[in-house]
Amino acid sequence: MQNKIKKLLSGPLIVSVLLMVVPLVATSFLTVYFVQHEDYFLAFSTIGWVSFTLLGIFTQALAITPPTFCGLVLGFFWGWKTLPLLFVINLLSILLIYFLVKRIDSNRFSNFINSNPKASKLLKSIRTDELKIITLTKLSPVLPFTLTNFIFALSGAKLKNILLGGFLGMIPRTVVAVWSGTKAKEIKQLLENPNEGAFQQILLIGLILLSAIGLFVVINKAIARVS
Repeated sequence: MQNKIKKLLSGPLIVSVLLMVVPLVATSFLTVYFVQHEDYFLAFSTIGWVSFTLLGIFTQALAITPPTFCGLVLGFFWGWKTLPLLFVINLLSILLIYFLVKRIDSNRFSNFINSNPKASKLLKSIRTDELKIITLTKLSPVLPFTLTNFIFALSGAKLKNILLGGFLGMIPRTVVAVWSGTKAKEIKQLLENPNEGAFQQILLIGLILLSAIGLFVVINKAIARVS
């Protein structure tokens, strides 16, 4: 039994660690790159920035660039006109992650959970508030985008709830990121101190608190239903 659990969870565990480490390394490298090539990106044509923005579908899905980082950079270089594209990118990234997980996992994790009566009962209770949980999770800028989508897909959440909850939850944090980018005077200052302004800090803290309190209430209700 122990070997079975180890075999089952080793893959998801390794992927989860990578999904937390890769964004840190990638954004550090990209920060230096954008600072060194600021004039080049400022001179981009409309076709250039649209094409560059669409790359975010893959970079976000593969945990290379978090949505907040993309919002800051695109807000700085190209302003509010990138906001609709960022919403599209977020949805397509979520969709790509979902199908990648389903392809790789082949329902092994959900089958393992279902084989455990207590875990299965709790998961079914949580799924009653699935949309709320996904939306509240996506509200928080500190919870990794790719990792949370990976977990939702792995747990067997419905695709429509993952997409709708992801879209609704990502709206406030994406708007805040783009707004912060439009207000910055230098890309270096923005990327090194993304939450420098007092108002940005208040907004982000508010989103984190709303996410944390909401998740605490919803998950506690789910646990109470199976107790």
